[in-house]
Amino acid sequence: MRLPSSIFVSVSLFTAETTAALYLSSTYRSAGDQIWQGLTLLFTLVPSVLVQLTLTFIHRDLSRDRPLVLLLHILQLGPIVRCLEAFCIYGSVGRVEEPYVSITRKKQMPRGGQSEEVERQVGQAEGKLFTHRAAFARTSVIQAFLGSAPQLTLQLYICVLQQGVSIGRGTLMVISLLSIVYGALRCNILAIKIKYDDYEVDVRPLAYLCIFLWRSFEIATRVVVLVLFSSVLQLWVLPVVLLNFLVFFLYPWILFWHSHSPFPENIEKTLTRVGTTIVLCLLTFLYAGINMFCWSAVQVKLNDPDLINKSQNWYRMAVYYMLRFVENASLLLLWYIYKTDFYKFICAPLLLLQLLVGYAIAIFFMLVFYQFCHPCRRLFSSSMTQGIWNCSSLLCLMCNSASPQSRPLGKSVLEPPLSPTSHKEEPNVRAHDTVSDSTDDMPNETTYDMLNETIYDSLNEVGNNICGGINGDSQPRRILQRLKTEVCHSEEQLGQLSQPSRLEHEFALDEKSDDHQSNYNSS
Repeated sequence: MRLPSSIFVSVSLFTAETTAALYLSSTYRSAGDQIWQGLTLLFTLVPSVLVQLTLTFIHRDLSRDRPLVLLLHILQLGPIVRCLEAFCIYGSVGRVEEPYVSITRKKQMPRGGQSEEVERQVGQAEGKLFTHRAAFARTSVIQAFLGSAPQLTLQLYICVLQQGVSIGRGTLMVISLLSIVYGALRCNILAIKIKYDDYEVDVRPLAYLCIFLWRSFEIATRVVVLVLFSSVLQLWVLPVVLLNFLVFFLYPWILFWHSHSPFPENIEKTLTRVGTTIVLCLLTFLYAGINMFCWSAVQVKLNDPDLINKSQNWYRMAVYYMLRFVENASLLLLWYIYKTDFYKFICAPLLLLQLLVGYAIAIFFMLVFYQFCHPCRRLFSSSMTQGIWNCSSLLCLMCNSASPQSRPLGKSVLEPPLSPTSHKEEPNVRAHDTVSDSTDDMPNETTYDMLNETIYDSLNEVGNNICGGINGDSQPRRILQRLKTEVCHSEEQLGQLSQPSRLEHEFALDEKSDDHQSNYNSS
């Protein structure tokens, strides 16, 4: 049985960040900054309350007679008590024989196209530890994106305004950044285990390293971009944040409404419809908070029994990173345009370039993880690079079809000028043997009529386009004049054909029609 180290890391980050935030709020109070003190406490207490509720909900403490545990949760000491309980369970494993065990079946990763199913016995202690790990994995995500991410943004904004970093503020910022990255890492691992629940997943250290670097660069650059933009355009940062938040909050509900699925009732048996709606709203609220700062590995799907989309959608991921890169670049450009002398102590172009390169590095590590380090990459229906390449090709095709320059103006305009030699009739193998080979290379009367109709139809089409366009446009007039010149040239060439050649060709056509009539009568 593995040591519950992830629980210890989650509780350590939670305790350290809460302590640093309380100390920093006391310094703001002594300095008379009541606004900064209130916001610092808000981004500390709200996620703490949500963490307590999550632990109580997962362990079903409301339906059990445990008043002391509920009191400790009210005092915001629930994570510490749960951590001690988990280590006590780990220490008691093997000392007492368990009367009941359960058997689980997990598939191994396929090798050579085959996957074996392995059975293993799970005792009650290991089952309890599994519940503790799952609960703290979810609380880490809540603490990271509903508490640490807004806290880091706020403290960095204060540093920019005051042009300095104190020891307390710097400590809180470092702990908050570590908490966000760890929460994003736990979100990735949680998504893998939920999507591939039937398989025995083994995440290697190299995969952890790639996720850590990917999330570090992505979250750090996103926070800096938001802080820089808000420092010069304070009134516009609120619409940008609200638009991002509402889009990701309403997106799962729009998909659920479009699927015409029944309202999910299997979340918790003791919950009413109102309680289920509140839980789903909190879930989509967390989903929007994650996507505000980085890509959410767990995609919410309300019409699924597990509320999670288990399919790997490369197109959605590619669109997200493309739009997010464009948004970051636009916000940085606005900051560069409207920046004041307040930023004279930094090199603005170099900072802008570093932030864009940092976000590109995050995308690079993301590609490396999904292409080489993902523990379940053998189960992908398509590779990461293939999916992103197909998505890029689709976007390019949509952009080209939407641009007016790429639309064809007409066949007569795009094709080269018509010439009589381009309409030569192919030799007919069923013609009479007496027809000479030279007559096959010459245009006949039928070809002459087809040529006239083709050119004049194209001429009329362009003329109609000119009449419906803007008067005085010189380009359509030049096209019309060129087509008229080609028509006259074709008529002159066809008129130069000798009369015997025409008569000979007409005689061959008459004999061909007679042969066809005789064959028809005989049949």
